[in-house]
Amino acid sequence: MDTRSTEELIDRADALHADVGRAYSQLFRVIAELDRRGDWTMDGAHDTPHWLWMRYGISDWKARRWIAAVHALEDLPRIAEALASGELGIDKVVELARLATPGDEARLIPWARGVSCGAIRRRADLAARQAIEEAPAAEEDRTLAWWYFDDGRRFALEADLPAADGAVVAKALSLLADSLPVMPGEEHPTYVDARRADALVAMCGGRLSAAGDSDRATVVVHAPLQALADDEGGCEVEGGGVIHPETARRLLCEAKVQTVVEDATGQAVGMGRTSRVPSAAMIRQLRHRDHGCTFPGCGSRRFAKAHHIVWWGRGGRTDLDNLVLVCSFHHKLVHEFGWSLNRTLNGLVTWRRPDGTRHRAGPAPPAESLTPRPLRIVVGF
Repeated sequence: MDTRSTEELIDRADALHADVGRAYSQLFRVIAELDRRGDWTMDGAHDTPHWLWMRYGISDWKARRWIAAVHALEDLPRIAEALASGELGIDKVVELARLATPGDEARLIPWARGVSCGAIRRRADLAARQAIEEAPAAEEDRTLAWWYFDDGRRFALEADLPAADGAVVAKALSLLADSLPVMPGEEHPTYVDARRADALVAMCGGRLSAAGDSDRATVVVHAPLQALADDEGGCEVEGGGVIHPETARRLLCEAKVQTVVEDATGQAVGMGRTSRVPSAAMIRQLRHRDHGCTFPGCGSRRFAKAHHIVWWGRGGRTDLDNLVLVCSFHHKLVHEFGWSLNRTLNGLVTWRRPDGTRHRAGPAPPAESLTPRPLRIVVGF
């Protein structure tokens, strides 16, 4: 039993709390620099918050609050010092950084010290809330048109909407774009248009999934077996679009497939049966088993889908042993960016980078835990 008095224990707790504050202060400075460098892509993350919650096991919500705070504190030296000295705890500092400015931070610190973290969060929420703008009157004319160009390789979309309807579309796409993972190499804000395009595809794909097996929900892809096997030949979306065989293989992971056998001239000579896709019961079992994306440290449930470990186009079966859950971001890493994964007999899913090295989440174990300790044998009688 600890023989120190209660006062001594409290003093020790206060000192340790100050140590924790100093450590958080140093950690935040390092995180700010890592965020500026953007080197997290090599660990399979789509942004710095994603890297944080995969590596250190914190929630996505907390990781994003941390990123906002680490940059805000660069212009709030007094609040940063309050954290480093232990005057304010980490949760209060993160919330205070949402509303403080260089002009009022000195005044806010005494207030924050005397109120709860929840009170600071409520005040920050109120400061961030924006008034709803009245939409202008709707106009009568509206059009939406699309077409393929560049020999079927590109798809163009043009819309002319009333301002009120356009605001709805813009808001929905912006919200979805903010929640979608960023693909490697597209972290710069200039890729905002690309993210909006991804949001439109995700929105339409979700609607097709909700429509189930109806013909109206079917997107037909013509993919010659030779193209799927070794990238020789092209694949085509019915209606005029041309896609790469790798993209067709990605679509095969989540689509109902109908095999069309063609002769050397491209004429259809027969039709195979429609392949079996995961049933609703199998999807439920898969979600129960994997919970979320199986990429190390990810676990995302939003946009998670069934992926064939041995791809269906290469003879893989649609059974639980050959299926894992992956989010849309990490699904693209497998099909378009060279990552790979495998599931062992005991259920462990391992991921490998494009160079073949295994990827593990989290920091390296402490050095002392890696040093073999001498075996000590005690013999008793």
